[in-house]
Amino acid sequence: MNKRGKTAKKYRNLVISLGISALLAGAGMAAVPEMTAAVAWNRLFMPLLRLCLFIGIGLAVAQAIEARGWTRRLGALARPMFAYANLGQRCSAAFSTAFFSGVAANSMLVDFYDEKKITRPQMFLTNFINQLPAYFLHLPTTFFIVVPLTKAAGLIYFGLTFAAVVLRTLAFVIWGHLFFRPDHDGGPEETVARRKSAENPGAWAAVRKNLPARLAGILTYVVPIYVGIYFAAGLGAFEAVRNWMAHAVTLKALPVEAFSVVILSFAAEFTSGFAAAGALMDQGVITVKQTVLALIAGNVIAFPIRAIRHQLPRYMGIFQPKTGLQILVLGQFFRVISLLAVTAVYYILT
Repeated sequence: MNKRGKTAKKYRNLVISLGISALLAGAGMAAVPEMTAAVAWNRLFMPLLRLCLFIGIGLAVAQAIEARGWTRRLGALARPMFAYANLGQRCSAAFSTAFFSGVAANSMLVDFYDEKKITRPQMFLTNFINQLPAYFLHLPTTFFIVVPLTKAAGLIYFGLTFAAVVLRTLAFVIWGHLFFRPDHDGGPEETVARRKSAENPGAWAAVRKNLPARLAGILTYVVPIYVGIYFAAGLGAFEAVRNWMAHAVTLKALPVEAFSVVILSFAAEFTSGFAAAGALMDQGVITVKQTVLALIAGNVIAFPIRAIRHQLPRYMGIFQPKTGLQILVLGQFFRVISLLAVTAVYYILT
């Protein structure tokens, strides 16, 4: 199938996907009594439109970087680390891009992989390493909410989460160094080609030409998955999981009062667990150490559920369903393991 045929197929698939999404939305609104048209517009369609907009912006940024030949410049920022990990300048450029847009970074990885410029293991490993810039990307929002509520415990909590992301980043870099072949990208011929691309005024026209089809291919999966997850939550699927976990999970290292923080961390809104922890600690009901352990436990239990609700549509859309699910599950597994490791050290030493 030629390129034009593939593009036409993407648009046909998007139309079919939007039809399926409309059917899901109609069935969901019929099944959830409180789901009026106004509620659906404010809580489903507007957030979905914003998500699609941000994905489109991220794709445009990624394709502009590649089209203008800026991969080498961005790759230079983290070149020593990625050279040691045998990942090369393209993966390094995606890492640098992840500091301001995770969607753009992941889109770059997919494009590099589709063009056979990086391997599938390189794509996976770079996405895992990109958890480090993602941590800093979301840090300002969470830090100035959590620390005023939990004070010293909040600072220790952020110290442990930062130690965990550094630990797994080092582990990923060492893994690449030991098991990947050196990536000799960016030779003289490619340097000349990139320079010509950067000087080519048609590069932006190429972005405008390629972006619609690329976006259509991603939204084909993002929209129905997002709608399906939204109504699954509305029908109580995630609530049932939370209730089961609240009864099934027991933590002998924590008193009953501290365990209430854990429950609130994954059964309610993000700040509820931190607010409860701060109140209990200020009243002397639980110690700083117990507060930290409760917050970490709530983080470990809650984050996989939040990842499914908020990250799964994007990952399955950008990387395609099977690959996106694999990357998301593995990334969360490594995240939890590293967080438990640093927390165990903290528990033993304090």
